[in-house]
Amino acid sequence: MKRSLSTLAVLIMLTMILNACAFSPKKQVTPDGSHIKSVTAITEVFGDGQKLIAAAVEYDKEIDNAKLTAAAFSVAGRSITKAYVNNAAAKALQGKNGRYVILELSEADKNALTFIQQGRTKTRKEPKVSVQQTGDVITAAGESYTPYPDVLENNKVINLVVDDFKQLEYEDPKTGKTLKYNLFIPKNYNENKSYPLVTFIHDAGATSDVTDTTLIQGLGGVIWATPSEQAKRECFVLVPQYSDQIVNDKLEATAYLDITVDLINSIVSQYNLNKNRLYVTGQAGGAMLAIAMMIKYPDFFAAPLLVAGQWEPRAMTVLAKKNMWIIVAEGDQKAFSGMNAGIARMETAGAKVSKAIWNGQAGEEELASEVRRMIGEGRNIKYTVLKKGTVVPAGQADDADGNHINIWRIAYAVEGLRDWLFTQAKGENVHNK
Repeated sequence: MKRSLSTLAVLIMLTMILNACAFSPKKQVTPDGSHIKSVTAITEVFGDGQKLIAAAVEYDKEIDNAKLTAAAFSVAGRSITKAYVNNAAAKALQGKNGRYVILELSEADKNALTFIQQGRTKTRKEPKVSVQQTGDVITAAGESYTPYPDVLENNKVINLVVDDFKQLEYEDPKTGKTLKYNLFIPKNYNENKSYPLVTFIHDAGATSDVTDTTLIQGLGGVIWATPSEQAKRECFVLVPQYSDQIVNDKLEATAYLDITVDLINSIVSQYNLNKNRLYVTGQAGGAMLAIAMMIKYPDFFAAPLLVAGQWEPRAMTVLAKKNMWIIVAEGDQKAFSGMNAGIARMETAGAKVSKAIWNGQAGEEELASEVRRMIGEGRNIKYTVLKKGTVVPAGQADDADGNHINIWRIAYAVEGLRDWLFTQAKGENVHNK
């Protein structure tokens, strides 16, 4: 009798386990026995870093866009903001019949970021999305695809804009050092046409051996290569990836100053680039290296856009006649006080400086108006300070570090600043721009 009860208990337990296995969704990368052929994670870079913003679910037949609802899907840990059909694994303004169901995801989701930076500590996550079809999906031919029980993980990734850069290496013949870099070449590059070049230099927080780290950290490197920017003005974009320190707290530049200039010269020799329209921009330590490069090679760049940086004030006097746009945060005491001293020194050397305090939370129209006003003053140096209390998002400490890091989230998103940079060219009257 005891043996019979024991056997019965074992059978019951086995039945429970089998039932659990039968009804609990499994995670799969490659669907088995499903109409779903693949799942693609789509990322995009924002001011605060790269985010996973959509999933593209590929089916074996065309899906009816008019009959698709967001309720037919769930995405683990994410909020679906929009669902539609497309004929490619890409976002669209309007849906149309095709084999791809596009699930747009909220940028505000806690799990949206794939690159997280806190001070000099960075965390990079592999873009992963888990999708489940929980309702009926209707094909263009009227066939009904019933819910699929398993959770499917993406087996493909599309990194918008980032994927358009080439990852390369420059071997410096003088020092023997290797400098990794990312290079964007205009899609319709014509060797008979001359192009401007923008070089973006990252801050210390993005220092890494992984070449595309600087691309996913924020907008500083990628914004110039976006389709909308390239439609306005085609340009090359160079984004070096430093694995070692480029400047130190004593305001001294390392060997990477000359290596970076040599890298730019190397690229100029390979492509038809306009030597009168070489631009440099950088944030924090990147802005500092940009200043140091301009001091050592004052006729190399047409103009810089400098964000959250400073340098030895007396050394900056040689830049007094240059066109520059400088942005710091009032709450970033180190950059704010350091650049104030630099501006004062350049003014004594003859610089004409337009100064303004901006609201970092202002809308596009207000910021555009501020840009136009400063340009209209006709002075060669534009010095913008973002007011304390308007830079750091809610939920973050409004301290020096918070202001330092968040200023570039704002600066590179201001279209007028990017437009201004491209109006600069060597040899023009510095007071007209």
